[in-house]
Amino acid sequence: MRTIVLLHYLSDPVLREQIQRATNKAEAYNGFTKWLHFGSHGYLRSHDPELQEKAIKFLDLVASSVIFSTTVDMTEQLRQMNITGLTIRTEDLAVISPHRRDNVLRFGDYDTTSLHIPPGPFQSSFATDSPEAVAYSHVADQPSRREGEGGA
Repeated sequence: MRTIVLLHYLSDPVLREQIQRATNKAEAYNGFTKWLHFGSHGYLRSHDPELQEKAIKFLDLVASSVIFSTTVDMTEQLRQMNITGLTIRTEDLAVISPHRRDNVLRFGDYDTTSLHIPPGPFQSSFATDSPEAVAYSHVADQPSRREGEGGA
């Protein structure tokens, strides 16, 4: 069975490309979480499986939160580019990644005084004339939740 799968992989360039893309996404995420896990150089100090599981789950939660925040910021910027008349192509969107590091201050000071204020509604469409976009424009006029923090 392994030989058949290997032969299929070797003979099908589309399959190889699909596997390569999936592997690259997984490696990008792993590299991002390794970069985020800076304490003890990313090593788990405890030999207790329960504590190790908690540490891994916490790291995944932090990584997911940073990726979500970066995705929201990127969407807002893309929407602004669209409003100004720049054409946003699907091909361009396919190659951007939320695993960015330049917008994250791992050792920075973060303002937590506004954490109790719920965020406004999120509009995922790029259409600027939709009812959701009009509703979103009122939220977008409010000060950013990161204003003055210097990063995500």
